Amino acid sequence: KTPRNHQGPKSNSNQEKEAFNIMITIRPKIRHVSRIISSSLRSAGEEPSTSILMFETLPKSRLTIRCMAGPVIRDFSDSSWEKRRRAAQRLDDHISVPEWATYDPTSDSPHSVPNLANGKWLPLPNNIIDIPDPMNAHAKDVLYHIPDPSLHDLDEFVHSASTVKKSGLHNPLKNVKRYTMYGEITRRAGNLLSTPSVEDYFARSIMRCVPKSYGQALGEVRVTASFLHNFAGDNVRFLAAGGGGSVGVSGDHDGQRSVGYRWPFGYVAIVAPFNFPLEIPVLQLMGALYMGNKPLFKPTEKVAVVMEQFLRLLHHCGMPMGDVDMLNCRGEVAGDFICSNPVRMTQFTGSSHVADLLSVKTKGKVKIEDAGFDWKILGPDVPSPSEVDYVAWQCDQDAYAASGQKCSAQSILFMHSNWVKTGLLDKISALAAERNLKKLTVGPVLTQTTDSILGHVERLLKIPGSYTLFGGKELPNHSIPTIYGAVEPTAVFVPIEAMLSDDKIFQTCTSEIFGPFQIVTEYDDKSIDLVLNACERMDNHLTAALVSNDVAFQHKVLANTVNGTTYSGMRARTTGAPQNHWFGPSGDPRGAGIGTPEAIRQVWSSHREIIEDYLVPKMWTKPKQT
Repeated sequence: KTPRNHQGPKSNSNQEKEAFNIMITIRPKIRHVSRIISSSLRSAGEEPSTSILMFETLPKSRLTIRCMAGPVIRDFSDSSWEKRRRAAQRLDDHISVPEWATYDPTSDSPHSVPNLANGKWLPLPNNIIDIPDPMNAHAKDVLYHIPDPSLHDLDEFVHSASTVKKSGLHNPLKNVKRYTMYGEITRRAGNLLSTPSVEDYFARSIMRCVPKSYGQALGEVRVTASFLHNFAGDNVRFLAAGGGGSVGVSGDHDGQRSVGYRWPFGYVAIVAPFNFPLEIPVLQLMGALYMGNKPLFKPTEKVAVVMEQFLRLLHHCGMPMGDVDMLNCRGEVAGDFICSNPVRMTQFTGSSHVADLLSVKTKGKVKIEDAGFDWKILGPDVPSPSEVDYVAWQCDQDAYAASGQKCSAQSILFMHSNWVKTGLLDKISALAAERNLKKLTVGPVLTQTTDSILGHVERLLKIPGSYTLFGGKELPNHSIPTIYGAVEPTAVFVPIEAMLSDDKIFQTCTSEIFGPFQIVTEYDDKSIDLVLNACERMDNHLTAALVSNDVAFQHKVLANTVNGTTYSGMRARTTGAPQNHWFGPSGDPRGAGIGTPEAIRQVWSSHREIIEDYLVPKMWTKPKQT
């Protein structure tokens, strides 16, 4: 956005008229040009009232659109200007509720989230669970209600599960038109989710139940939309190919060949987490549907409204009502239902404790993405000052964005002693201090209380040589309910020798606190093996970051660690689960990936080999028996 002087009517000394140029370079023939212009203006905090459009063709068949908004009166003494500049955060904007939606995230009236079973939305029962406003303990009303059924109240779900065959709703030899049907549904859903009003609607719906910054919420929506774009059209049917070099392999004689396919399980379950109430459920749900399964979707109670609305979007885009069941209930009820009905596979994302319980109860019929105590190692090669600033920023983002409520959040930082002289920790501390409730760059922790988090800090401070680097206090001036946590971004230094000296101390240091908290420790060239020992002793291996451009150092660390999604190089991070690469744990045969064709095939289907053998030789004679 480039302000220019604008000659207009006289204005007082406190006012200034400006025109804004926004340059967008796009390919010719792109559709929805007006949408792009409007989105760009909104991102700059301006209303999308376009007065002048000038087009000019540039080299390489590109097009530049110069969009000049009408003159804007800017009064620096008026707080209304600051309100407009905050439009990029969407904290105060008017919201456009889509025609298919039933929930308004700006409303103070409680919303009722129904269950979906057997192709129909069920009426809300008498027994309900009230979900409180996570930002306001003094709110007059709850955020919304969800059903609270017992196992005996789930007859519709029992019937739905009983009607699904093991061969699924479709497979490579049955109801094959459903592959192209889901390609078209996905195309429509991706386009719809990419429109500014709809992505804004979902971002703010996410913020309402999982308070995180608008940028974090919008990023989640856009990754989801990109995933949908990736699997539109024929890409759904391509998933059914067997892979592994077993697609149309020639046989031992004429008329024989073997063909590999990916086969659905039938009726399956998805138990989804709260922290990404749209992205993780959608990526797993669509993968299950693509492969021909009928999913039972169990959301976390606190965030059920987000996926309720997304299912309504899918219905609007053509998905049959009976293809997905949505079960709102308490966790133990869902577990009992899964174990007492023909649920042939359960995909679970959440805590390791629950994952282990499900593994036993389902007799191993699970795919899990469980807790992640994720490490970051800063190598011996210290970069330029500007790159140090970048690493500090990335460390802050990894540890504290979304209040640290990511399974990929930076849980422990192994810092080479060469980095101490750079002032890295001071830079991280300064960045963490900028986080505040107003912009939701820090917010309520939905799985811990303030006392439990600060109690963990106290236990760490009893370890010899440990001390608080920054934070370790309750957030000031908040109204977050006491059932949730409200703490400042916190870092505690623990000497690596003390950390490894005792199993109980190590377990304390590597206990995941799903909030704005991290452990920091230091090592040198002689103690790198202690770092690798610590990585080996950790139980969870989801993400990791190796911040180094030293190839020999990279090789040593990567060869001796197992984390499923590992970023390596000076820009390495622990967070970030985009749609363009595999994301999931390693070192566990139950591990579930997400986001890629490989992940979808491995999680939501099994391999089936069909050997075709047609031709009996004309001169065949009976051989001797063996």
